[in-house]
Amino acid sequence: MSMVSQPASRPEEPPNTATGALSGRPSAPHHDTAGSGGDGTGDDSAPEADARHRLTAVQGLAALSLDAMASVAYGPESIVLVLAAAGAHGLGFTLPVTLAIAALLAVLVASYRQVIAAFPNGGGSYAVAKTHLGRRTALVAAASLVLDYVLNVAVSVTAGVAALTSAFPALYGDRLWICLAVLVLVTGINLRGIVDSAKAFLLPTAVFVGSILTMIVVGLFRDAPVSTLTADGHASAVSHNASAVGALLLLKAFASGCSALTGVEAVANAVPSFRAPAVKRAQRTEIALGALLGVMLIGLSVLIGRFHLQPVEGVTVLAQLADGALGHNWAFYVVQFATMVLLALAANTSFGGLPVLMGLLARDNYLPHVFGLKAERQVHRHGVLALAAVAAALLVFSGGDVNTLVPLFAIGVFVGFTICQVGMVRHWLGARSAGWRGKIALNGFGALLTGVSAVVVTATKFAEGAWLIVIALPVLVLAFEAVHRAYGRIGESLGLGRIPEAPRRARSLVIVPVSNLSRLTCEALNAAVSLGDEVVAVTVTYDAPEDRQAAEALRRDWELWNPGVELLELPSTTRSVGRPVAAYVSYLANRHPATRVTVLIPEAEPAHLWQRLLQNQRGAVVARAVRRDTDAVICRLRFRLESAGGSIGASGSGGSGGTSGASASSTGNRGTGAGRISSPVGGGRGALAYPGNPGSPGNPESPDAFGRCGR
Repeated sequence: MSMVSQPASRPEEPPNTATGALSGRPSAPHHDTAGSGGDGTGDDSAPEADARHRLTAVQGLAALSLDAMASVAYGPESIVLVLAAAGAHGLGFTLPVTLAIAALLAVLVASYRQVIAAFPNGGGSYAVAKTHLGRRTALVAAASLVLDYVLNVAVSVTAGVAALTSAFPALYGDRLWICLAVLVLVTGINLRGIVDSAKAFLLPTAVFVGSILTMIVVGLFRDAPVSTLTADGHASAVSHNASAVGALLLLKAFASGCSALTGVEAVANAVPSFRAPAVKRAQRTEIALGALLGVMLIGLSVLIGRFHLQPVEGVTVLAQLADGALGHNWAFYVVQFATMVLLALAANTSFGGLPVLMGLLARDNYLPHVFGLKAERQVHRHGVLALAAVAAALLVFSGGDVNTLVPLFAIGVFVGFTICQVGMVRHWLGARSAGWRGKIALNGFGALLTGVSAVVVTATKFAEGAWLIVIALPVLVLAFEAVHRAYGRIGESLGLGRIPEAPRRARSLVIVPVSNLSRLTCEALNAAVSLGDEVVAVTVTYDAPEDRQAAEALRRDWELWNPGVELLELPSTTRSVGRPVAAYVSYLANRHPATRVTVLIPEAEPAHLWQRLLQNQRGAVVARAVRRDTDAVICRLRFRLESAGGSIGASGSGGSGGTSGASASSTGNRGTGAGRISSPVGGGRGALAYPGNPGSPGNPESPDAFGRCGR
């Protein structure tokens, strides 16, 4: 297919300050990608200047592993709550169930270490499935990850607040507002970049891991709990009608405990966020995550059996373990506070992984392209905000209760786990690199374990709310397909991938809406005469006593000013501003289809943000009406008001109502003489009358009134 050549150089191109251009070093040519956009860059490479916005291995542990590590606060508890149905005898199976989960964790860490090496551009199970299992399977993997990441934010925040209310019961009634406040805090930090979030969360992560490991070590030297003050007075959750411990109960406990494995895939999804060599750093982070998580899960389970702990209502298992191992003193509150902080911040894993995944989906036309844009700090800002909005809705829906959300958790991630493992089996079958048989055995065994886990988790939690996820998965896949079809239709209409016709010049008419005379009007006409062959200023008038005086004053002042541009009055029977202008533009477009009509809307840009509240937003109203009803080019010319009595600076932004678009900037020429042009027709006011303008005495429209525009 023919390609459009690019010019070797472009005039007035600003220097590339992201490279060594300013230091005298030659800079590499910049190539735009499909993911690039107006508010940032879509380039996935990591130049030296951007290295400070990418993660080291330690920072990656703080930014992308909080979900998995913080899950030790509710993973063992989920196991204990299920086994409590079988009484004290059932609680004795806590350690064997935990060891089974730890074995699955080891398989997953080894497998995702291979995924990182095979797919260094990130995307995890979505990237694997898209390459080896087909488009539909990839979308299922993406949908499962999206659901898991969103639920992780809600579960992490509510679990963190639950830890806080366990230590301070008086806050229990305000848990929803506390959850929303924590979500706002995490969102704000992530909008500054993943590295800033990693630096902010590094200390809480170290304190949490250190406190949990200290609690485990100290607890192993104790034969009985030091204190049970936290659990005193609370009703036990252990069933007194103990039943036999059957395979179904153990499977249900295993499924509940598997919630501790969520977040293991986050590192593989966000490999591009690491500094070079990104693959090695990401692999180190994955191994460190697995080792720490496995040690903490097994250690806590050993303490549960050693202290013969029984779950009680209103107090977390971790709080009881801290009380029993360290005593009800300052150390207990350190553990609770560290747990609360890390659980709340564990939502950061989703903020680090989901926006990257959404960027990949946007690049493949399955999500709006706005999610592919990056800010200067390598932040997918729109993905971060979308995730925060959906998570806030879930928090409101659940009322800040973690038990409402946990049954929905971990289903999507195990679907993604299974798809990823199967895809990696196909990958090694095709690559047949060194040791491919062992890698196939590893991934195949992992696919079997995660597939069984996905079925068990779904079956055991289906009645508790998991049916919502079963419905949401296909709905989300259908939404991806709908977006993809929409982009396909848009691409077909725009002729993407095909060489367009050669540009041709058409006669241009610029319409400038005005309401009074000012420096803003003068600058707008200066820009208009620079853009178009002909210019018409229009003003909307109303037949009301209080408005006639203003209309007559504008007419008189315009004659005195005499800028060389005709002023056309558009009468309106209502107070609408946009509709009369749009009707006039439609009239011109229908009568002269070969003429390019541009509506140049001048607007003042205040010096301070709060001053925007003082504006009447008339320009936005006109632009919306013209865009809705016509295909005219819309140019919103903004004039910066530096200070009272200071100079006015002009800048332009272009848009269109149809498929055409334009942008413009003022030439800065304030002289009316240099920009003066003759009226499109001879005669005085009203010469540009049209059927919708009965108020133009003495100049009825003639068939040749616009003869110069279309010929």
